[in-house]
Amino acid sequence: MARLDRLALRLFHHAILRGLRAAHEPHDPRPLLLQQAPAGAALQAVRLPGPGGKALAAWWLRPAPAAGRKTFPVALLMHGWGSNASAMLPLVGPLLRAGLGVLLLDARGHGCSDAVDFTSMPRFAEDIGAGVAWLRAQIGVDGARLVLVGHSVGAAAALLYTARLVGPGEPPRAVISLSAFAHPQEVMRRWLAARRIPHVPIGRAVLRHVQRVIGTDFDAIAPLRTVAGLPAALLLVHGRDDDTVPFDDALRLQAAAPPGAQLLGVPGDHDLREALVDHEAQLLGFLAEALRDRVQVTEGSARD
Repeated sequence: MARLDRLALRLFHHAILRGLRAAHEPHDPRPLLLQQAPAGAALQAVRLPGPGGKALAAWWLRPAPAAGRKTFPVALLMHGWGSNASAMLPLVGPLLRAGLGVLLLDARGHGCSDAVDFTSMPRFAEDIGAGVAWLRAQIGVDGARLVLVGHSVGAAAALLYTARLVGPGEPPRAVISLSAFAHPQEVMRRWLAARRIPHVPIGRAVLRHVQRVIGTDFDAIAPLRTVAGLPAALLLVHGRDDDTVPFDDALRLQAAAPPGAQLLGVPGDHDLREALVDHEAQLLGFLAEALRDRVQVTEGSARD
């Protein structure tokens, strides 16, 4: 009987991992990156060391040289679950024109990065940490003026990294959260409900098992908790018609964050790529303030 129980648990474990496995689709954003990059910017495709001996695919863009400037601020961009760095392309041109360097990452198990048996929001945060360490070793990078931009799970991971996983050096100066959810358990329950999996007893067992696999409970890593006392300026961007993560999640996150956290509600759903184009000025204005006005919004960089 014990052997049957172990076999059933193993099958249950593999079924959950298979159901939650993200798409792992290679891509090549270089043609679009080169198209967006302003004159003088430099593009480099790199594979940087990630956690667990896995390599992370990344695309590093240095801004065009500017007279009298020896260092420059940087932005690390992290996509969401089942996506890849190409999803963050609309932000690259504006950030480069504003004088920031940009690192686009593929999380483990996504895009062109190495495969893993499973991924999770904490693992996304670890990958962000690996990207930050790599960035701070690059010539010209001002590690004290670091910005994190994440979408969905990538946004939750950026908040988790900033709140809990900051290593040597200063914490990020600012976080731009795109379509972040308030609590991972709520996301999981919506995912289970969409598949008509009853919460009792199956859904509850799935939630418990997922927390064991990722090595932490959902409450500890929930954005509702990590935004409280966040040591960085925070801008929450959320689609008012988001049917994946309700707009109310953004309102709850702003309420839980320290005073000064900003919320930008935009037309659109969970995928904000089109909406961001029309709100470039607000994003760069937030960064200019967060970086103490050292980022210059150049002529022609805003579209509204």
